[in-house]
Amino acid sequence: MPGTMSILYHLAEQQAGYFTTAQAVEAGVSRRALSGRAKRGDIHQVRHGLYRLRHFPAHPFEDVTAACLWVGPDSAASHETALAVHGISDAMPASIHITVPRSFRGQQRGVVVHRAPLPDEDREVRDSVPVTTIARTLQDVVTSSDPALVEQAVEQAVARGVLNRQQLRSMVCDTPALAPLVVTTLVWYLQDSQS
Repeated sequence: MPGTMSILYHLAEQQAGYFTTAQAVEAGVSRRALSGRAKRGDIHQVRHGLYRLRHFPAHPFEDVTAACLWVGPDSAASHETALAVHGISDAMPASIHITVPRSFRGQQRGVVVHRAPLPDEDREVRDSVPVTTIARTLQDVVTSSDPALVEQAVEQAVARGVLNRQQLRSMVCDTPALAPLVVTTLVWYLQDSQS
């Protein structure tokens, strides 16, 4: 049977060094063992129910991963935060945006929790961060962000090959408010394909 730290490392390695008490208990680590490891300095209790391995390397979006773990396993980074995680646009949100498909009452400074349906096909894990897909992210930000930022995100997603013409058309059909923001990109796409 693997040791406590081996189990905790296995949990934390895919989550930027973080894990929840519930995850540890489910994996076979007792609350008492967690308390002992925290006292020894092997792990750090970030908040009630959330821990981080003490010597795990820093991660650029570890605060986002921690916020998602705090909200729950069905949550995902969304809106401008998701733009930043995906690396499309110059989004640098002042708050971490998280979407969860159920009621959530918790409050944390610097975290905005959105309650909305979040089917599995709208979620993915990118660089250890649970995040909404690019298509879902663009649908979320079109109504809440600066249109220039959304247009920039669409342009960069197309330029990097993570959105194609068919996906853009589908997104516009699903979210008509995106239409005026993707016209320039679609025109460029058509001109580029003809040359």
